[in-house]
Amino acid sequence: MTEINKFELLGLSPKALKAIKQKGFEEPSAIQELTIPVMLRNDTNIIAQAQTGTGKTAAFGLPLIDLIDERKTEVQALILTPTRELAIQVAEEINSLKGTADLRIIPIYGGQSIDEQLRRLKRGVHIVVGTPGRIIDHIGRRTLNLADIDHLIVDEADEMLNMGFIEDLEEIMKHTNANKRTLLFSATMPMRIRDLAKKYMADHEFISVKHQQLTTSLTEQIYYEVRGSEKFEALTRIIDIEEDFYGLVFCRTKNDVDDVTARLIDRGYDADAIHGDISQSQREKTLSKFKSKKINVLVATDVAARGIDVNNLTHVINYSLPQDPEAYVHRIGRTGRAGNQGTAITFITPSEYSQLMFIQRIAKTDIKKSSVPNVRDIIKNKKKKISEELENLKTKTIDNLYQDWAEKLLEDNNPTEMLAQLLYHSFNKDLDPAIYSNIQASSDRGARISMEGKTRLFVAMGKKDRTTKDKLINFIVENTRINPATIDQVDVYENFSFITVGFDEAETILRFFKKTSGRNKPLVVKAKEKP
Repeated sequence: MTEINKFELLGLSPKALKAIKQKGFEEPSAIQELTIPVMLRNDTNIIAQAQTGTGKTAAFGLPLIDLIDERKTEVQALILTPTRELAIQVAEEINSLKGTADLRIIPIYGGQSIDEQLRRLKRGVHIVVGTPGRIIDHIGRRTLNLADIDHLIVDEADEMLNMGFIEDLEEIMKHTNANKRTLLFSATMPMRIRDLAKKYMADHEFISVKHQQLTTSLTEQIYYEVRGSEKFEALTRIIDIEEDFYGLVFCRTKNDVDDVTARLIDRGYDADAIHGDISQSQREKTLSKFKSKKINVLVATDVAARGIDVNNLTHVINYSLPQDPEAYVHRIGRTGRAGNQGTAITFITPSEYSQLMFIQRIAKTDIKKSSVPNVRDIIKNKKKKISEELENLKTKTIDNLYQDWAEKLLEDNNPTEMLAQLLYHSFNKDLDPAIYSNIQASSDRGARISMEGKTRLFVAMGKKDRTTKDKLINFIVENTRINPATIDQVDVYENFSFITVGFDEAETILRFFKKTSGRNKPLVVKAKEKP
C-alpha cells in the first residue's frame, strides 16, 4: 500500500486527495485518521481531545472542504479560534488545502479593518474563521448571519476558557442553526468545557488521541537572540561548528527561503530549497537529494515542509520565529526521531521574546537561551576535524608517484615548514576568521533594550473585572491590532493592571482608548511609575 492510499481509505474526494499530494502530506496523523471519516459521515457532533501540534487543522479542514456546497454563496461554516494569529493561520491552512475547489475562506478578527471585512462578506463567503469578539460584533451589526450554517468548529476550546471567552462562545452558539454539526477541539477537558458540550452537543462522538510528549526529550531546545541582519551569520556558525550538520532551516516566506539558500550556496554549503512555487517534480528531486545526504541543508517554508519524513536530522533551525505553538511543535518534532539526538534552535529578535515565551507555555516545553558559537571555537573545531581526516589517510596506500615526490621535496626543505605551507595552501580559506562577521553579544543588547524605548501603561481593569493576563493582552490586541509580542511585563491587580509596550505601540493604544472612551478618564493612560 502506498502512503497516499492511507488518505484514500478515509473517504476523501479525489479533488481533496490531489490537494493533499500537492501539499506533500505523506500519511495522516492520528487525529486526522480518527476525525476525517466521522466528520465526512456528517451525522453527529464531535468532541476531539488532541494536543497542539497533532495536525488538527487538516483533520477538520479536509473533510470540511468536501462537505461545503460551492454553488451556495452564504456562510456554511464558522471556525472559532481564541487569537487572531490562530485565525489567520487556520484560514491560510484551509486555503492551501482546498486545491481547485472554488471556496472563499476569510479570517475575521479585531484590529483588522471592519469595512474590508464587510466588503468580503457581501461578496459571499463559504467559511469564516474568526475570534469571538469580532464575530459577536458582526452579529450585533447584523452583517454575519449564522442562522443557516451547517458546521461550527471550536478550535483550542480550553484556551478559550483560559482567556475568558466561554461566555462569548455561548452567545455565538445562540445565534447558530440548531441542526448544525458542531466539532469541538480541546487539548484538555476541564469541567467548564464538558458542561458546554453537554448543553450544546447532546449527541456527539468522543475522539481522543493518546497523550504524547509533544517535544521529544531527545530534542535539545535553545534560542539565540540576534538582530535580523545577524541571522545568516549565526546560521553559518551553527553549521560550521557541528561535525556532521544535517538539518532543516525554516523561513517564513518564499523570498526568504530563496535568499538564504542562494547565500548558503555562494558560501560553499551543500544547500537547496523547497517552497510553494517549486514544482512537484523539482520538490521530489530535492527531497531525494536531501534524504540521500547529497545536500545537508534544506531551507523551507512551513507549508512546503509538511509531510517530509526524515528520521536522522541533527538540527531544525527556526530562522524565522514560528507564528504559533502548533507550527513550532511541527517544526522541531522532526529532530529526535527514531531514537536519535537532535537540536532545535530558534532565532529571535529582542521584540519577539514575549511571543517565544507564549509558544513555550502553550507547547509545555523548555526553550533555553544560549550564545551563538564564537569564531575561536569554530576554527578550533575545524582544525580538529581536518587533523582527524589526515590521521585517517595514514591507513591508505599511496601511489609511488606521490611517495617519490614527497621524498624529493623533503630532501631540501624542513618537514615542519613544508607541511605548514601545504596546510595553509589547502585550508587557509576555511580557517580564516575573517570569513565570519561580528555578532554583538546578546547580553549587552538585551540590557540596553530593556531600558530603552518602552512605556508603562495603566489599565483601569483588574481581577474584579474578571481580567486575566491573557485576556488583557487579547483585549488590547483585538482592539488596537498591535503585535502581541510587543506587550511585556503584564501585571494584573485587584482593581487595575499595568503593561509595558514600545513607544509606537503605546501611542496606538492611547489614541484608540482616548477616542473610544465614554468615561471621564480613558480606560488606558500612561503610568506615573512602575508599582
